[in-house]
Amino acid sequence: MALVEGQRVRLVEDLALGGASAGEDGPLVGVLLLGAGVEGTVVRVTGELPPPEEVREYERLRALFEDYGHTMPAESLRRLEAQLAELEPHWREFEARGPLSSVRVRFDNGFVLDDADGAVFAAL
Repeated sequence: MALVEGQRVRLVEDLALGGASAGEDGPLVGVLLLGAGVEGTVVRVTGELPPPEEVREYERLRALFEDYGHTMPAESLRRLEAQLAELEPHWREFEARGPLSSVRVRFDNGFVLDDADGAVFAAL
């Protein structure tokens, strides 16, 4: 499900942010932990994230198979079919989940999380 501006959401998994340091080689300043269940409001949907590499490769190979599979030598065709079979679970998962979007969320506690993967939020 795609998130929209103004929608109330809940963080579905613990999220650790940070690793900021005082300097390049300086000490760790801190880490911010947001616990699952924190609620907030979608301020902005910043765009659709590109699909994973495996999905893009599946789409490329699938197009090759559909366009030129009938003209390929038997061994090349078998190799292509094996590659498609290996990548198909990634494709099915992507299709079931749908495209990912990045969002900006303002939590009720005042924190703002920008460019977050929309998949870590559930609509209320």
